[in-house]
Amino acid sequence: MGNTTERAKGKVEEITGAIKKNVGHALGNDQMEASGKLRELKGEARQGAAKAGERIKGTVEKATGSIKSAVGKLVGNKTLEAKGEAKKMLGSVRKSVNQ
Repeated sequence: MGNTTERAKGKVEEITGAIKKNVGHALGNDQMEASGKLRELKGEARQGAAKAGERIKGTVEKATGSIKSAVGKLVGNKTLEAKGEAKKMLGSVRKSVNQ
């Protein structure tokens, strides 16, 4: 499963948990409220793990792009150099979007 799917599932779990927690609170049902809070926290954790995975992918893309760009520059291949720069930018964007 991809990180985007995991983030979406985590968000659903978080929202479902928040609803259950609030219903439990409104009904005075401590067990339901605690169960909802637990589910909410699990959803947040799932989203956090997916974001971390995306940040790692971004770091790898930046490093790969830097190498490609340097090799392109070294051998005088403007296309390779440009592709490397594009990959670096993609990695930077991926990292910043998943903070």
